[in-house]
Amino acid sequence: MEKKNNGILSMYSPSYSAGDPSMNVPVYSQQGLAPLSPYLNFDPTYLQQSQPEFIFPEGAARQRGRFELAFSQIGGSCMIGASVGGMGGLYNGLKSTTLAGQTGKLRRTQLLNYVMKQGATTANTLGVLAVMYSGFGVLLSWLRGSDDEANTLVAATATGLLYKSSAGLRKCATGGAIGFGLAAAYCLWNSRDRINDIRHINPA
Repeated sequence: MEKKNNGILSMYSPSYSAGDPSMNVPVYSQQGLAPLSPYLNFDPTYLQQSQPEFIFPEGAARQRGRFELAFSQIGGSCMIGASVGGMGGLYNGLKSTTLAGQTGKLRRTQLLNYVMKQGATTANTLGVLAVMYSGFGVLLSWLRGSDDEANTLVAATATGLLYKSSAGLRKCATGGAIGFGLAAAYCLWNSRDRINDIRHINPA
């Protein structure tokens, strides 16, 4: 009976010895090579760790161009404009209805009117600016054959000039200056790593 129990236990917890042939798994495929995996049975030296993390189609750029980014920029600008304008409309509506002493359904209706009107106006404004900026950026990238900070600066300046072109020469120049300033700040922020590298190479 005891031998039978020992046989059953050995099935679930077998004991291995150094002389067991199944334990002689080669650690190296050949002398002087990297360790061979006993589970996958391949030489790890064949794996090249310097390959890119993502696979791109042949001849494709490693980042999206201005035309691909234009759709997300326009949509994002409209959504941000609607959110900011809606919050501003809600604030103005609460203030106006409180001063007017409105309550109940009349106040709720007025609040909805304020939110919808100001949200739509702000979303339309930012959407138009995004369309202008994206259009100028795509056109400049196509004409120059490159996409760099110069395209961003020129596109933003042209957007400000065109948006305020019907308000007079002074406001037109102000719009262009604002566009150029925002684009310059954006370019400086994106190029901060290169600026830091230059400062480390050539300390003042």
